[in-house]
Amino acid sequence: MHTVWKGAISFGLVHVPVKMFAAVEDKDIAMRMIHRECGGPIAYVRTCKNCGKEVAAEDIAKGYEYEKGRFVLFEKEELDALAAETSKTIRILDFVDMREIDPIYFQRSYYLAPDQAGAGAYSLLLEAMKRTGRIGIANVSIRSKGSLAAIRFIENCLVMETIAYPDEVRPVHQVPGLPEHTAVNEKELEMATMLIDHLTGPFEPEKYKDEYRERLMEAIQAKIAGEEVHIAPEQERTNVIDLMAALQASLEAAGAPKAGPAATADAAGAEGAAGGTGKGTRRKTSGKKKEKESIR
Repeated sequence: MHTVWKGAISFGLVHVPVKMFAAVEDKDIAMRMIHRECGGPIAYVRTCKNCGKEVAAEDIAKGYEYEKGRFVLFEKEELDALAAETSKTIRILDFVDMREIDPIYFQRSYYLAPDQAGAGAYSLLLEAMKRTGRIGIANVSIRSKGSLAAIRFIENCLVMETIAYPDEVRPVHQVPGLPEHTAVNEKELEMATMLIDHLTGPFEPEKYKDEYRERLMEAIQAKIAGEEVHIAPEQERTNVIDLMAALQASLEAAGAPKAGPAATADAAGAEGAAGGTGKGTRRKTSGKKKEKESIR
């Protein structure tokens, strides 16, 4: 498992260093957007709605639109500073009975494991929660987003469930079309109750399958077996133009005379040979990658 967060649980004066892991794995089958005309995958580019230009990641700030067309901007450092106080602590505020929390509040589950020399404090909290049958309600900040959380246990593992704040849950009375309380036919109610009793049993999660995902995977394999495959076209090489421009710029910087048609043809031929072996292209790509990494 990949560690998604490191910090500590605190309750009272007890400090429990922990590592966090995602408890649920998303197994949805990913689909790409494909251009029907040529078969190429669709790329999404960040562009400015005002000037229409493509915007680099380093030129993007986050903004809050407090009025139509008027924003206040925040840099990453400002947002990190606001979250700094709570970003590394799961602070338990209260302990409650699990049955008091409606499932509508629950959002995402994470496993918590002891970190560093925190096994003793971790076991202490785990056993105390088992003995009392209580769960902790805590404040936590993950990726600069504050949230409520419930700290409970599964077997010998502490689990953190992020839960919604009360003002994030819409009131039931806002749901349109709810029936008013009306009298129910007693015979029909008795039969419905008998049906529920008949279908009642222990919760066995392993018997439930994602039937849509299974059907989709079968359809994918059938298309592959039937050779209903669309191959994305290769993008045109632009390295020749890039290399020639770089060579010309280098010559001009060195004070050499401008290359004539013969020199230009020789440079293009050399690049074609390099493209045939793949070495010239790799060097060019590698240089660009290193340049980008240094900028970051």
